[in-house]
Amino acid sequence: MGTTLSYRDRAILRAVAGGGAELLTGAEPDLFLDGLCCADQIAAHRLAHAGLIATAGPGAPGSRVPAQLTAIGVDALAS
Repeated sequence: MGTTLSYRDRAILRAVAGGGAELLTGAEPDLFLDGLCCADQIAAHRLAHAGLIATAGPGAPGSRVPAQLTAIGVDALAS
């Protein structure tokens, strides 16, 4: 990401790592945690665009797909 992760960024990454996260496919991947819309979509978009979270597989545009941490996301959370 080029910057230090905020506490909120780390909390989102931990939630995704914990399972139950989904991304709505599209240009701005909205994040859902345990079926609920993430309260900070700006942070979720930033983390997705930085390559820290991604869909676990392909999905039709506008569909919800399981989300996961990328290798970069795992490293960022560990540091």
